[in-house]
Amino acid sequence: MSTNLRERPVAPEIDQSLTGGQLNKWIPLATLVVCVVVMTALIAMFNPDTKMFGLLVGGIISGGLVALVVIFALSWSVEGRRRAMNRTMAFVIFGAFLLACLPLFSILYTTITNGLHRFDIEFFTETMRNVKPTADHGGALHAITGTLIVTGLATIISVPIGLFTAIYLVEYGKGTLKRAITFLVDVMTGIPSIVAGLFAYSLFSLVLGPSKSGLAGAVALCVLMIPYIVRNCEEIIRLVPDKLREASYALGVTKWRTIVKIVLPTSISGIVSAVIIAIARIIGETAPLLITMGYTASMNTNPIPTPNQPINNMTALPVMVYYQYMQAPGRNPDASYARSWAGALVLVLIVMLLNIVGRWVAKKFAPKINR
Repeated sequence: MSTNLRERPVAPEIDQSLTGGQLNKWIPLATLVVCVVVMTALIAMFNPDTKMFGLLVGGIISGGLVALVVIFALSWSVEGRRRAMNRTMAFVIFGAFLLACLPLFSILYTTITNGLHRFDIEFFTETMRNVKPTADHGGALHAITGTLIVTGLATIISVPIGLFTAIYLVEYGKGTLKRAITFLVDVMTGIPSIVAGLFAYSLFSLVLGPSKSGLAGAVALCVLMIPYIVRNCEEIIRLVPDKLREASYALGVTKWRTIVKIVLPTSISGIVSAVIIAIARIIGETAPLLITMGYTASMNTNPIPTPNQPINNMTALPVMVYYQYMQAPGRNPDASYARSWAGALVLVLIVMLLNIVGRWVAKKFAPKINR
């Protein structure tokens, strides 16, 4: 018995790979670099008078836009429409991040390059007493000292008020009074700094007549500092788990001892971080200190005005930067400009240091409740 087996036609092989084409991970970065270099060269070719910083900014922005189109086309041809759209949106988001960082980098670059000329020991050990605007010497010791004194006074006044207000809003506040305090704190957060300066100047003028002093400057900074401390401390205290409070109450501990022994120790790292960041927020204020403290070229460590001496001028670093820049002589302004930029560099470094310390404290000493 014979059987005839029919040969079945062989089906063509179909690529059933679960992964389609994919660009090499270095292609987008290489495309961006090439586009930036080419656009920078074109800008330099057609506008040879462009300064280096403007050339870099123009090359980065225009090169980024060209790279966006090129990467989208390459991804569409290799990976398909869906991956091309996904890669393009990721590129756009990353570009928006770089664009947001551009002003920060610009400020740092300009401040550092201009401020290093007078960033020396003499700048930190001398004052401007008997120093002519055209002289190459003189320093900011009196201004740095005034800034530390005024900021310290503002911190001593603001921290208890802000912290106790935050405790009240979280632990005790209810109803209309709580809503009113919250509303007023939100309003104070947006008050212009010059309004705070006018308020402090008017307050001291009612008692002593027209006066200027470091204490008035500290009060002006308190008006700006307290809302930030209240809002930040309120959020930090609110994060303390209710189970810790309930366990304390179950043991018969009173409310105020629960706050002192449980709530505050648990949230202390966040509170310290909030205070440090609030200091960084107000240490560079110029307008309120210009109104309340005035300016002096000599060292003054006494911030308290008296009826016999209502005008007790002190100098803060932001005010010195302003005066050095505005009062630079027309014929030879370089010396004053150098001192002004050096003061600005010191301010930027102080603010950066305070922010870094604040974040380090918040991370280092954060309570390990759920670990």
